[in-house]
Amino acid sequence: MDSRNAMRTLVVLALMLTLTNYVETMVVPAIPKIQDQFGVTAAVTSWITSAYLIVGAITSPLFGKLGDRYGKKRVYLIAIIFYTIAVGLAGFSPNIYFLIGARAIQGFGYAVFPLAIAIITDIYPKERLAWAQGILSATLAIGPAIGLLVGSYIVEDLGWPYAFHTAFILSIAMLLVSAKYIVDIPSKTYESIDYTGALILMVAVSSFLVYLTEGPNVGWFTPGQVSLIILSLIFLGAFIPFERSRKEPLMKLSLFEIRNFFVANLAGLISGVAMFMMFFFVTYYAELPPPYGLGLSIIQTGTLMAPVALIMVIVGPTVGRIMSRSGPKPILVIGPLIGMLGFFLTIINRSTPLELLEDVLVITVGTVMIVVPLVNMVAVALPEDARGIGIGMNTLIRTIGSSIGPVAATSIMDSYESWSFLIYRNLIVPVAQLPSSTAFNDIAILAIGMFFLSFIVALFTQNYKFEVKAGQQAPI
Repeated sequence: MDSRNAMRTLVVLALMLTLTNYVETMVVPAIPKIQDQFGVTAAVTSWITSAYLIVGAITSPLFGKLGDRYGKKRVYLIAIIFYTIAVGLAGFSPNIYFLIGARAIQGFGYAVFPLAIAIITDIYPKERLAWAQGILSATLAIGPAIGLLVGSYIVEDLGWPYAFHTAFILSIAMLLVSAKYIVDIPSKTYESIDYTGALILMVAVSSFLVYLTEGPNVGWFTPGQVSLIILSLIFLGAFIPFERSRKEPLMKLSLFEIRNFFVANLAGLISGVAMFMMFFFVTYYAELPPPYGLGLSIIQTGTLMAPVALIMVIVGPTVGRIMSRSGPKPILVIGPLIGMLGFFLTIINRSTPLELLEDVLVITVGTVMIVVPLVNMVAVALPEDARGIGIGMNTLIRTIGSSIGPVAATSIMDSYESWSFLIYRNLIVPVAQLPSSTAFNDIAILAIGMFFLSFIVALFTQNYKFEVKAGQQAPI
């Protein structure tokens, strides 16, 4: 393929992924205020993120398979259309449940990531693939960093609905640009779509996350809670034999026999929990009043995260470039160790905004060093006719971990609350229950544990390297 068309496609895909990740996190600095406005718990508010991720997790392999069958560009554009409509609806949410519902519909747009990776894998040669994937993977951090910064100003000055209004306009613009400039990838398979399998998996995952959400408020072992976890286990148990019996399943379980595909999915699931815990940790801790947090404003919280974008612009492509020579294993092994260090620093080094920023930068570097190798390992390990569904499966599994992260973090915060008091006319008046220091320490400890497990899994990676052909430039 002409290098100009390939580069143009890469730029457009990167911009769209940056936009989706920007929209996903642009209201994160306002989550505590949204919680107060609608009068709900932190765990319920966390579904603003988790609803998007759950639907995105399930639709990713579906849309990946649809892309293999009907053409990746066509399905990619359909995903953007769903996404754009949902963003428009979210800005007019009259209550928290309407907002969560709109975010769930936005989850259809989450499929743009696996589809973008599949398109890039089709149009770039293997020796340049890691570099191109590094650019796309960097948007997973660049978009949220921009969203936290720009979104904080919009939310502070205009209110959180306007964050969605402005994103709606940008989504329409990117839909038009994508339709014009992304290359069309022909279909490669004509398999049917396993909608029943998708429904079974969604019930299993959703039941488990509702269990985590409600546990701190109603108790972990009440009849309703026990029924939720039983329901989740039943549907999860039914999903595996159901998929094995299907001729054309949602998830081709036989792909897990490929060593690197299995490692990439298991490491992605585990590390995904820790990755999204970071955003909720930082947001709540930064905005809570002292001594519970740093007492920063929405804008100050967003500004605190701005340097993350710059780091990602450098680290993402650089990791891809190094990986072209070293292979994925060294990077995938080192990444979780850096992530563990970052979360350890949040326990001992978070008394000022600068110290918290230092911690976040370390965590983010470790995160990118995990994401880039995982994406490349999946794309390289899979046969061409299974690449779309395989990347979708990997996105699903990583996203399940990501959707657990916010719910787990807020559940811990709801479990470790203490009263904040105000002295009024010589009387001590209880004002609100706020997460204690123990809550944030426990979140960090859980994240360290997740990264450690990811490190153990990474040791089983089968390394490989790309050789640059004579007379051909190395990835840049």
